Amino acid sequence: MADTPFNYLTTPLPGAAPVWRGTVNAREWRDTAQGVLDQGGRLVALWGSDWRGRGSGFAVHVAYAIRVGLLWITMPAQSTFPDLSDLFPAANRMQRAVCDLFGVAADGARDQRPWLRHAAWPRHAYPLRHDFDPAPAVPDGEDNYAFVPVSGEGVHEIPVGPVHAGTIEPGHFRFSVLGERVLRLEERLGYTHKGIERRFEQMTLEEGVRLAGRVSGDSTVAYAWAYSMAAEGAALMTIPMRAAWLRALCLERERVANHLGDLGFIGNDAGLAFGLAQFSRLKEDWLRTNAMAFGHRYLMDAIVPGGMACDLHREAWSRIALEADTVEKDVRALKAIYDDHAGLQDRFINCGKVAPELAAKMGLTGLAGRASAQAWDLRAQFGCAPYDQLDVRMATHRNGDVAARVTVRFEEIFESLRLLRTILDRLPPGPHREPMPAVTQGRFGLGWVEGWRGEVMVALETGQDGRIARCHPHDPSWQNWPLLEHAVIGNIVPDFPLINKSFNLSYSGHDL
Repeated sequence: MADTPFNYLTTPLPGAAPVWRGTVNAREWRDTAQGVLDQGGRLVALWGSDWRGRGSGFAVHVAYAIRVGLLWITMPAQSTFPDLSDLFPAANRMQRAVCDLFGVAADGARDQRPWLRHAAWPRHAYPLRHDFDPAPAVPDGEDNYAFVPVSGEGVHEIPVGPVHAGTIEPGHFRFSVLGERVLRLEERLGYTHKGIERRFEQMTLEEGVRLAGRVSGDSTVAYAWAYSMAAEGAALMTIPMRAAWLRALCLERERVANHLGDLGFIGNDAGLAFGLAQFSRLKEDWLRTNAMAFGHRYLMDAIVPGGMACDLHREAWSRIALEADTVEKDVRALKAIYDDHAGLQDRFINCGKVAPELAAKMGLTGLAGRASAQAWDLRAQFGCAPYDQLDVRMATHRNGDVAARVTVRFEEIFESLRLLRTILDRLPPGPHREPMPAVTQGRFGLGWVEGWRGEVMVALETGQDGRIARCHPHDPSWQNWPLLEHAVIGNIVPDFPLINKSFNLSYSGHDL
């Protein structure tokens, strides 16, 4: 790794993680990956770009989390690039998506099946190539996905989805079972692919934040912040400190809202409807405060490049402070009920386990990772302002089961409430927004934010006239969906909804 050329880039906020970026050849691509693995680093994202307009064919990018920050590696490619899935299993589906979207395949990869394409476009059409014309109707392609068969006496398959009974997004789950015991689960996603990355290329840097905030609706703050961080980095600007603190306020409110909702639904999936009722009540009040303070229940469009769309007025400040106290009291009472409820604990403990060793090998991240002893939280390790001043207390557990993921959610609610009080007490004066300066063509920016589900990353390349040449938003669900397949093995089929909800992964953020 030491011989690889890197250009040092700093993210735009004080205290943010350093980002190293370099261009490598095919041999260095593998050597760098091996070096990252040997030093305990993780794969964060892998994506492609069409650089044929620059006369250099295509490009494949990979981002690694390393001890000193984030490493962004680019490799020029024509039709193939070296496979990384033997070193980082999480690269498998990302590589297949690059092939579906650009026609650039991972050379030597064992799994070459399409991932996002389904029958939505023909085999030799690639939607993210610049010469792909999305205007005319695209004829259907062939779709005969080769699920991995499981055979043996008494083994049969249960197909579930992609359309489900509830109001959730589509995803196909194929169970191989012996009786009710799950021997194997294979997922097929991509049903909500909607051309987000291509749509970015029709926008200016300032327009793109609205789309980024809608990549995954439950993580609008994390995506909008990561996108804005990338845009601000490309523009070489620093936002007002008050705006940074208000962004953290919104991010923690988003974290609490999602944990409240999940704890209710997890309790309900285990037979405690009372839990769903109480946590739904708390979440609804929380969302109404969001709307009062920032104009939207889910905080959409609150964060913009340059800062915040609006400031925090005094009435909202007082309501948020009071709400933090009342919610903490109620959540502590509900935690005591959950902890003492024998029926819940019987369903939670040892259900859907992911051992720490498997979590490390597969790259499990976010709250699910922390529940399996993966001590990684960007707010604590590489927190941008104001997290570099907040001394975030990371919540971790070792058991890696539903009970551990529930415990991490409770602990993160209490920590977020503490952080909210600190942010309100120390909120600095000053402007909440600065205008974005003009940005020249060919600049790069990267945003990296710890959302409630895990780390959200946005990589950005600028084009002509302040427009977006390429934007890749990356959801932690890419890393975590494969672990759900492992977590359900050995459990019974009726436990799958509970295990699935304890992860609560994003379809939309994954499918793009």
